[in-house]
Amino acid sequence: MVRACRAQDRETKIKKAGPGDTMIDEPRALLRSLFDAAIAAADPACVLARHLPPPPKGRTIVIGAGKAAAAMAAAVEAAWPVDYSGLVVTRYGHSLPTQKIEVIEAAHPVPDAAGLDGAQKILAKVAGLTEDDLVLCLMSGGASALLPLPLDGLDLADEQAVSRALLKCGATISEMNCVRRHLSAIKGGRLALACHPARLVTFLISDVPGDDPTDIGSGPTIADPTTCADALAIIDRYGIAVPDNVRVILASGRGETVKPGDPRLANSEVRMIATPQMALDAAAALARQKGIAVHVLSDRIEGESRDVGKVMAAIALQIARRGEPFAAPCILLSGGETTVTVRGKGRGGRNVEFLLALALALDGHSGIHALAGDTDGVDGLEEIAGAYVGPDSLARAWAKGIKPKDSLDNNDGHGFFEALGDSVVTGPTLTNVNDFRAILITAEAQT
Repeated sequence: MVRACRAQDRETKIKKAGPGDTMIDEPRALLRSLFDAAIAAADPACVLARHLPPPPKGRTIVIGAGKAAAAMAAAVEAAWPVDYSGLVVTRYGHSLPTQKIEVIEAAHPVPDAAGLDGAQKILAKVAGLTEDDLVLCLMSGGASALLPLPLDGLDLADEQAVSRALLKCGATISEMNCVRRHLSAIKGGRLALACHPARLVTFLISDVPGDDPTDIGSGPTIADPTTCADALAIIDRYGIAVPDNVRVILASGRGETVKPGDPRLANSEVRMIATPQMALDAAAALARQKGIAVHVLSDRIEGESRDVGKVMAAIALQIARRGEPFAAPCILLSGGETTVTVRGKGRGGRNVEFLLALALALDGHSGIHALAGDTDGVDGLEEIAGAYVGPDSLARAWAKGIKPKDSLDNNDGHGFFEALGDSVVTGPTLTNVNDFRAILITAEAQT
């Protein structure tokens, strides 16, 4: 199946209303068009084919996991010239029709039995390969949850318990994946060992700040420099309650991963085909095409979502009020992966938590608009990518009897924006290059 490779372009009108006064019609449409462009830049149908190696003498096996795995598999099928077989695991609802590569759907972010079955079948697919064979491994964000395979002494319930605890404690994605690697029989380079001695080429769509291959899907085909001691320190740092057998495995070193320099990885290579920076660059190019100044702040912002929201609001207000460090009108773009320490019982996600904190800090400033969303189309546990914030967001909430501060305290970003009709829903995008944030400052600096 070949999918179209293009971004939606929403009409944006920019006009001069008077000396030094720029007006932008439909800010929401403008910000949404930038989000769409970012997602399109990471579409496997657009970016994967040019990275494919030449066919091998022997067999070709295609394996993989992640929210983009089915789309990556379809891209391989559209471009691969010789016979092959394979299997990939993706999130429920993120599948695409394929001809020769089987697609299994499983749970994310907490793993389930379908993911376990998929991981076992992937290992069976690569068993008994020779030096003449080629393995194409398709990895994208979400693979950590989609490929659960507990080490001896653990079971799926243990992996699920650890996953739930990690998701709630506020740990970074790097910290979470360090723990996951050391409890898995397939992550942390172990899948690469199962492919040996075949040639292994791993294609990565990065959803992690800094694009560290070790952290993308917890690195099933990547050597891991971290240790069991590192993983145990993370558990202790956040006070995570884990099953006793998990602590025993880490304390004993039985969960140690494959290390850099292992000779069995000599025939393995990695090709990064899409990253958060590429997505931000695509959005920035579209903004400039529309005649708007744009500034990419970073592709790897981390930290508590609500804290990042406050900082971004302060920067936007400095621009709007003082023309520093940039002149308005302009757009601020950023990516990365923030975290949420869950204290309430609402329907939250890191992007809507960011936006709700941002809106409170902006306090209804008339010249600032924002959109944030997860590029996979799923923010937290909701089939909602993110949301839009405008100058009237707080006022409309109060008019409905909604107290924004209470919504933030309850981690109820989705409930808040859904009530306002400001949720951003894309459906499964079949890719994942992490969070996208765009802040539009239309107001000229005050003098």
